[in-house]
Amino acid sequence: MLLDVKDLRVSYGDFEAVHQVSFSVDQGELVSIIGANGAGKTTVLRALMGLTMPKEGHISFMGRDITFMPPHERARLGMRLVPERARVFPQLTVEENLRMGAYGMKKDRALAERIDWIYELFPVLKDRMTQLAVTLSGGEQQQLAIGRALVSDPKLLLVDEVSMGLMPKLVDRVFEVLKELNASEGMTILLVEQNALASLGISHRGYILQTGRIEISGAASELMADQRVREAYLGV
Repeated sequence: MLLDVKDLRVSYGDFEAVHQVSFSVDQGELVSIIGANGAGKTTVLRALMGLTMPKEGHISFMGRDITFMPPHERARLGMRLVPERARVFPQLTVEENLRMGAYGMKKDRALAERIDWIYELFPVLKDRMTQLAVTLSGGEQQQLAIGRALVSDPKLLLVDEVSMGLMPKLVDRVFEVLKELNASEGMTILLVEQNALASLGISHRGYILQTGRIEISGAASELMADQRVREAYLGV
């Protein structure tokens, strides 16, 4: 098991945003956590990356307890986060942004090859490589944020609300890339999303998070057929 989370509780002051959440992700899986706005999805990812420390619970990554490990050490172990709303470095160029994702890489040649691979995944980034990130559209910035996280070849890619604010055509492309990364590269991905149809459509398994608690879990196909999920998240 690559990632194992047990009884995670996270609070902001007196408000408990995540209540005893437990889930796991195996090597090579693509797993979704589905929930409405305010369900606690982003808080879970922040706790996994060490950006918000839990009140209780345990987080294990590759067999190591990382519950209270600093974010940079988690990054060194191979965890990468694609934050919501495509947070890029606005005054750096596209290529400079990609190079900022190379934490832990030691060889310039490997970095150059990795960046070329990112440009193959997202050709628009190659066309914009010398432009400042602030000049990119929202969809282009989202692709840049994903590319930056992929540069170091992470063992676990955490993706937060990748579809937020994107045009449907770009949403389809981004999910297509995530599916391709998992299927052909074997990359392990934990995807947090409100877009249940798109995310479950590419996932192996899923968890439904409601008001800070995991209420339903199972194979993605089972969740898509579950009437409770269909009514609440699929609109059918």
